[in-house]
This record gives sequence, structure tokens and C-alpha cells, in this order.
Amino acid sequence: MKVGFAGLGRMGVRMAANLAGAGYEVILWNRNPDKARDLAAATGSVSADSPRALADAADIVVTMLADDASSEAVHFGPEGLFAGSRATNFVEMGTMSPDHIADLAAKAPAGRHVIDAPVSGATQAAQDAQLLIMAGCSQDMLAPIQPLFDVMGKRTICLGRTGAGAVMKLAVNMLIHGINQTFAEAMTLAEATGIPTEAAFEAIEASAACAPMLTYRKPLYLDEAAHDVTFTVALAQKDMRVTADLAGKLGVPLPQSKVTLDILTEAAGAGYDARDMAAILNYMRGKQT
Repeated sequence: MKVGFAGLGRMGVRMAANLAGAGYEVILWNRNPDKARDLAAATGSVSADSPRALADAADIVVTMLADDASSEAVHFGPEGLFAGSRATNFVEMGTMSPDHIADLAAKAPAGRHVIDAPVSGATQAAQDAQLLIMAGCSQDMLAPIQPLFDVMGKRTICLGRTGAGAVMKLAVNMLIHGINQTFAEAMTLAEATGIPTEAAFEAIEASAACAPMLTYRKPLYLDEAAHDVTFTVALAQKDMRVTADLAGKLGVPLPQSKVTLDILTEAAGAGYDARDMAAILNYMRGKQT
């Protein structure tokens, strides 16, 4: 099976490398062509000149893109994925709105299938093939692509229908960003009384309140500047904005998540947009009066 992979950001580059390492014939495309060529050289893969060329060469195409706009640009148009002649399955693994997934599915050429299969897990999980994959498709549609998911992740949950993966990813990320915000507040409160940062973290990490994301982000929380960015404040803001839009359409109140979105928007406007989401701790420290 020839696998096309479009979108070689922090997550995609690791996922594509795992596919190549598992012996799949991988064809790469990225908006920055040098990145695709460099990864191709490092993994024994090849690169394509356009999304259309990618879909001309591959049996299945995986995309790992940042948002609806980037996904739309890659799929549509005369040089887009949907203009390709060979690939029949298009698997979108980025965090997208359910409306965008529905639009892709509705506009896919006859005989082509769109599967939303976003992932949960940060860059280390992507590198270690420990991602959770939330697949918006039936079991029958999942079966032929499950081997690919097994190479990239530790578990796949089949959610039965197109768009359900996108919804579930927003729900999971809503909880993650809420935990991140509440953790920042808890740490700021403890520190304000003189409790040392590392002691406060140790207590939270040992408590019933600890979530796995707090542990794997611990180095960033303790010394953000010394570590690479894994997930930006801007992406967290995007997640929460898309979630709020979906909730508004469904008439579902999200009062706590609205506060999280407001803080993320404030932080992004204050220059934190390109920093890791762990930087919300430093942002909250700076808000003390």
C-alpha cells in the first residue's frame, strides 16, 4: 500500500516517520517543500510536488493539518487532493470542525471517502506511536486502514459515523485546556503563599487531581524556556473557539470553557500565541496584583 502524507508539522513529521519505519511506501507533501524533501531523504521516502501529485501516487492519503482553512486549501482546487486520480480514502487526522469534515465528505469526488480520525497525545506520543485515534467511520471502513493506525497509535476508538471523530476530539481538547487553565490557577495560588513551585507540582502530581497531560508537560511547566514548544497557545485558542461555535449551534452551555477561551484569547493577544500552552502558568503569574 502506498501512503500519502500531507502536513509535516510537529505531529505529522513524527507520524509519517513511523509509517515509513514500519515499511510502508510513503509519499510526502508539505507546504514547505524542503521539509518534505528532508524527511523523504531521512526515511527513504519520496516527496510530491503538489497535493494532487500526492493523490495521484498514493492509495490512501493521510492529512495532519492545523485548521479548517489549511485543510480546505489542500483538498480543493485544480492542484488539490481531490483532483488526484488514484487515492480513494482521505484520512484527516488534524483537529477540524465537524462542519468542515461534513463539507469534505459532501464534496469528495464519487468513489472517494473522507474519514476524520483526529488524535490525542502530544509530540512525544506521536514519536512513540502512543496516540489515541478517534475514528469517525464505520467498522467496515476502518478495517482496511486499521494497520496504519496501529503504526501511529496505541488505540483506535471507532465512533461509527463521519464527523464523530472531530466532535470527540473537540470534547477531549476542551477538557485538556480546562485542566491546563485550572492547573495554572492552582499553582499560582499555592505559590502566592510561599510554597515552592516544585513542591506544589509534586503535591498536585501525587493527588487524585493529576491528569496524564500534567505529568508529560511537567518539564514545560517547571521551565518553559528550556524546552521545545509542543502545542501552542494559538492552537489551544483555535480549539476552544471551534468548540464554542459547535456548542452554540447545538444550544449546549459551556460556561467554564468560555472562561478558558477568554484567557487563551487574552494570552494570545499579549504575545503568548506562539508559546507552548504550558505558558498559561506564566501568564497567570503575571496577572497577580
